[in-house]
Amino acid sequence: MKIAIIPARGGSKRIPRKNIKLFHSKPMIAYSIEAAIQSGCFDKVIVSTDDKEIAEVAVKYGAEVPFIRPNDISDDHATTMDVMHHAITWCENHGLKIESVCCLYATAPFVTAEFLQQGLTRLEKEGCEFVFSATSFPFPIQRAIKLSASGEVSMFYPENEQVRSQDLDEAYHDAGQFYWGKKEAFLERKSVFSSHSCVVLLPRYLVQDIDIQEDWDFAEALFQLMQ
Repeated sequence: MKIAIIPARGGSKRIPRKNIKLFHSKPMIAYSIEAAIQSGCFDKVIVSTDDKEIAEVAVKYGAEVPFIRPNDISDDHATTMDVMHHAITWCENHGLKIESVCCLYATAPFVTAEFLQQGLTRLEKEGCEFVFSATSFPFPIQRAIKLSASGEVSMFYPENEQVRSQDLDEAYHDAGQFYWGKKEAFLERKSVFSSHSCVVLLPRYLVQDIDIQEDWDFAEALFQLMQ
């Protein structure tokens, strides 16, 4: 059995009620639920939440909410691995025979069924324990600068100041959309960012963290442009 687990707690502080705040007239979490269903990858799409209103919205858009997440993994200190471990364990304790799992974030309005399918294909065919979405940095990280408390400029890697950009290795970062994994890898809390992982590379325009209101406004403008 393949399941999607969408973590969606109710206590978002920087953007209140972020998971169900309307994003282009639809609750944010609905985009993740719909992409998961459209992908055809999953036997179940489950939302892990501590919030009754989020649960109601999730069910409305086609997900299941078979349990309410315990308070001890619903605060600011709970990790995604804590949430995944609880959800997988709960499912197995209730008779579900799980093989692979996808952690799908609730605030990923640019996630697509196509890339979810690509992730599953790589997980099954390439011997990875995790497959996650990633994208490239738009600027060479080897030439990044930092500022001291007084505003003084220095380079993280001064030896690269005169190196041409095309001679530096391209760098990538987590796109924050989905994380396919073998059940055992989640239960053993293995590191996602390691040699036993593969990536699905996304174009940069499909990647947008949404942590503060400025991020939200930019994502809405980009979404509108893409339509």
